[in-house]
Amino acid sequence: MTASPSLSPAPPAPSSSGSLTAAPAPRRLHLVAVRTPGPPLEDQRVPVRLLVPGRRTPRPTPPPGPRPRLDQPVRPAGEAADFGPAWTRRAELPDPQAAGRRLVTLTLEAFAGRRPIGQLQSLVSPALFQALSGRRRPRWCTEGTAPLLLGSVRVCEPVDGVAEISAVARRGGRAHAVAARLEGIDGRWRCTALQIG
Repeated sequence: MTASPSLSPAPPAPSSSGSLTAAPAPRRLHLVAVRTPGPPLEDQRVPVRLLVPGRRTPRPTPPPGPRPRLDQPVRPAGEAADFGPAWTRRAELPDPQAAGRRLVTLTLEAFAGRRPIGQLQSLVSPALFQALSGRRRPRWCTEGTAPLLLGSVRVCEPVDGVAEISAVARRGGRAHAVAARLEGIDGRWRCTALQIG
């Protein structure tokens, strides 16, 4: 049987009056494990996928979102049809990267004065077109004669029928961020939000 380590009492210390007094016994040290608060890190929950150079991994299908609404009751043939915009599923839409590149290119050219802004009307929602028509244009788009260069366009699809686009535009040695939200409406992509930095 092994003896547990114990601390021996310290020798008595002389007091100021010269008499010896016993020093208080030292306390034993205890080790207490404390859990770190908070959820586990993201990389601890999701397994890591290895990327092989030269091989494209298939993109996971986006989770189903709140649109399109398929729970609407079917109307009889005699009732009037709803003539509002109809949401479109991702499977029925063209490539969002090509649509996003076209939208960003046409928007920047319209802001630079190289094409009329009316050409954007079929690509954006009515509210966004109205905002773009009356909006001040970024100074870096309107000034200078250097060409507008658009880098790679990145696509994120958070829900079915929605694509979020980001790109970097360069002009005169400076880089500017461009972001847009595309939604599948009536069988094609339409921009509902646009931000140019």
